[in-house]
Amino acid sequence: MKIAFIGLGHMGNPMARNLLKHGHALKVFDVMPGLVKTLTNLGCDHATSAAKCAEDVDVVITMLPSSPHVRSVYLNATGILSAATPDTLLIDCSTIDPHTARDVAFDARAKSFSMIDAPVSGGTGGAEAGTLTFMVGGDSQDFEKAKPILACMGKNIVHCGGAGNGQVAKICNNMMLAIEMIATAEGMSLAAKLGMDPKVFAGIANTSSGRCWSSDTYNPYPGVIDNAPASRGYTGGFGSDLMLKDLTLVTEAAKAAKHPVMLGAAAQQLYQMHSGNGHGALDFSSIIKLYKKD
Repeated sequence: MKIAFIGLGHMGNPMARNLLKHGHALKVFDVMPGLVKTLTNLGCDHATSAAKCAEDVDVVITMLPSSPHVRSVYLNATGILSAATPDTLLIDCSTIDPHTARDVAFDARAKSFSMIDAPVSGGTGGAEAGTLTFMVGGDSQDFEKAKPILACMGKNIVHCGGAGNGQVAKICNNMMLAIEMIATAEGMSLAAKLGMDPKVFAGIANTSSGRCWSSDTYNPYPGVIDNAPASRGYTGGFGSDLMLKDLTLVTEAAKAAKHPVMLGAAAQQLYQMHSGNGHGALDFSSIIKLYKKD
């Protein structure tokens, strides 16, 4: 298929390369020319704007930083909806608020476009390996159209319901992840402070009621899990500033829905403090630095 890919950062670049590996023809655009060049060197065509990128293709995929970027790229007078042909399938893989996803999808449908929101989980490692999870919101027939394309980039593709529900799944899941990581950091650091060997305590927690993914797979205490970011200076993985972004999205969505998220709000404030302390670029498990001084 002829696919336009807009947004070629840490996630977009390997996702686009996996589409190439599966034989699709790509036209790419990013505001950073250097990111475009890495893909044109692999045989992709390039465009001078998002609108030009969306012309004469079967599918448009976007991977953008935030809600305002998505609104601008799709809805501006010179945006995607002004340039693409009505039978083009639109796939937004950005992580944004559900309200924006629904607004953009509504405008797309009004102009006879098929559109889904399909945020991802799996990080840069999953993007490189083509094993991402896609949480998809949109009509079931649009989901079925998109599924073979998403399968070139991911292994777990889940239809979450109507427009915006992919974003709902993404931000609510990440809120739960942030809360459990903070709880794990508190428990691990306190056990160590009270004189217990962190590996021994982790072994107990992971075979009893304290067990969770943050503890048994991604433990934040250095040296407990050899291949976890905590054991390599919290490099790689999922950045604290990205977690802060998702927590801000979820607390804003909860506010709009008038639904309480007390622990989610507390997690957002803790990650905001952590970022303010200069640790925003470190993996989100580095939140343990609020409790454990190096």
